[in-house]
Amino acid sequence: MTSAPFPDRPRVDAREKVLGQAQYAADVAVPGLLYAMLVPATIAKGSVRSVPVDAAMRVAGVVRVLTASDFPPPPAGGAGGPPPPPTITDQIAYRGQPVALVVAETLEAAIEGAEAIRPTYAAMAFVATIEGDGVEPQPVEPSTGGDADAAMARAVTRHEAEYVSPAQHHNPIEMLSTTAVWEGGVLTVYEGTQGSNMAKGALMRTLRLSADQVVVKSPQIGGGFGQKGGAQRQTAIVARAAMLLGRPVKLVVPRGQIFHNATFRPKNRHRIEIGADAEGRMIAVRYDADQQQSRQGQFPPAYHESPPMMYGIADYHGTAANLRIDTQAPGYMRAPTPHPSSFAFDSAVDEMAVKLGIDPLAFRLKHRATRDPIDDKPFSTHFLHECLTEGARRFGWDKRPLAAGATVRPDGTQVGWGVGCGAYPANVHPTIATLRIGADGTTRFAAAGHEMGQGIRSTIEQVLVRELAIDPAGLEIAIGDTSVAPQHVTAGSWGTASAVIAAERAAASAKAAMADLLAGRTPPAGNLHRQLATVRRPSIQVEVTTTGPGQGAKEVERLRQGGMAVSGPVYPQFTSFSYIAHFVEVHVEPRTRRIRVPRVVSVADCGRVISPRTAASQVRGGVVWAISACLREATEVDPRYGGWLNNDLADYVVAVNADIGEIDVAFVDQPDNMFNALGAKGLGEVAMTGCAAAVANAVYHATGKRLREMPFRIENLL
Repeated sequence: MTSAPFPDRPRVDAREKVLGQAQYAADVAVPGLLYAMLVPATIAKGSVRSVPVDAAMRVAGVVRVLTASDFPPPPAGGAGGPPPPPTITDQIAYRGQPVALVVAETLEAAIEGAEAIRPTYAAMAFVATIEGDGVEPQPVEPSTGGDADAAMARAVTRHEAEYVSPAQHHNPIEMLSTTAVWEGGVLTVYEGTQGSNMAKGALMRTLRLSADQVVVKSPQIGGGFGQKGGAQRQTAIVARAAMLLGRPVKLVVPRGQIFHNATFRPKNRHRIEIGADAEGRMIAVRYDADQQQSRQGQFPPAYHESPPMMYGIADYHGTAANLRIDTQAPGYMRAPTPHPSSFAFDSAVDEMAVKLGIDPLAFRLKHRATRDPIDDKPFSTHFLHECLTEGARRFGWDKRPLAAGATVRPDGTQVGWGVGCGAYPANVHPTIATLRIGADGTTRFAAAGHEMGQGIRSTIEQVLVRELAIDPAGLEIAIGDTSVAPQHVTAGSWGTASAVIAAERAAASAKAAMADLLAGRTPPAGNLHRQLATVRRPSIQVEVTTTGPGQGAKEVERLRQGGMAVSGPVYPQFTSFSYIAHFVEVHVEPRTRRIRVPRVVSVADCGRVISPRTAASQVRGGVVWAISACLREATEVDPRYGGWLNNDLADYVVAVNADIGEIDVAFVDQPDNMFNALGAKGLGEVAMTGCAAAVANAVYHATGKRLREMPFRIENLL
């Protein structure tokens, strides 16, 4: 079965967002609400000796101050997230870790009370950067295909270089927040989270609650991209306050504290050697990567996830290591490891093309991958060549001069064109969904998934409206709520691929149920709502369970228990990835050396495009972020005291409108029928991969200067 293309429909939540009617977690109004504020540690490592609370309690409106003594001992295993556990403890692992929570009748009183607390500490020596003494290296299992050493020995041409990506922080507009209500022995938490199941599990373990005592609701997310994927540092702290006080408590975490307590993209380094044969084909890769890591953090240095899947290089050897220092745990941030690894690897590929004197596009097109070299399985689909050829056509690449520095405008501005490619795993998660169609014109679809602006509700609507004769105006899509369906973390670009298959299966089951209800009768006139009313049936309801390739009852049960059961990209019969190619034009100003990006063409292969409107938006967002990441973004460490120096939006610099111009987006839109029935793969993460390399390669083409460390500073081009 081949899925037909989908029409371009408006996004489901466009009107309510434009009108300011979308409800976010911190917007939830509950009677008797108290306000909270965290007190951060001012040391980078050590222990808390005392937390004097008298000054805070003298502030008018302060109700209580919670410290480590107000929490049960943390359970073994980190309470559902990277240690330290999401409570308050006396042991300090990083600067900014919470040491107290002030709860008050007003936000102003909570802030004043928090500022009045002056803890005392027993400080210890710490390591703040991966270049410092005391770093603890921890290698992980290498990624190997073929014999890279033997192939490298046969290489006629070699390129070797090191590339560096800085620590970077998510800065979604919606800050972290938790509103907790304890009523009738049930804890209800409203939180902007990509993993309401993870939040529920962490609350159960940390606060010793049973599954039927915890409900987590994430109505909308004002940007997440990994920061809101796991158990958040403040969740159980706020929930404990609500339980102790018997009143609802809300905390909106200030941005400076988010920098210090949420996960972030760690600094990472890449040493790459590529070998090519006499015909100018890449035949060997040796690639060593390492990354900043906390002492007990669990974010994997999976920098070899995507590079081997790009160009069909059979002989590949990649090593990786954590460099453990005294920081909070790093974590997932859009295209977590493929963004920096594609910057490094596709920059190296470009440098090899230049060394060989071959056009960078033609060089990439000499290499077509058909098989995963690490796991030795065929790709389900691999349309990177199609992305490249269509992107080149739209961009006008045939007019590009081969020599660097050849295009200079009359005012001295140097112009360069660059290409970069990326890949991201096609993952999938089991889903349990319920579809109810009513005679009153309403339809309700409840399933796993979280809406963080990527448009998952729009993709679900696309499928249900195409497959069923229902009224879209009466459609409710209930996601992100542990009380309506078992939830999984919505991340890793598996949200849409998991949800739309459940929607398609539920629609088929609903049509079958309707056919059984009519029992051979001629269907009444009108849509399904009208037909149900005609036969005097108030509603029909179906439940479906969907799994990905190779998944079964074990993964479904893990979902029911609130655990992670994601699979991919390696499946029993094949390996599956999404791909993208970016073509970038840069202008480098002659005096200031400022880099601007007036034009980008991006073509993606994400299987069947379910929602063209939101898919194009995802690619544009990924391109904007990639340009910002390579031109502006870096979080600076203070090596004297630990912690982050530029922990606000004034000093954490991001790209602005003047930096970025037109972004032309297109799709191959060929279904991957081996992956699922609709042929849809992930898009949100792959959109960012490869674009930073395209910018770096364009800067080289403009100036002859090769930039191998992000962000690209003005002084690098002086």
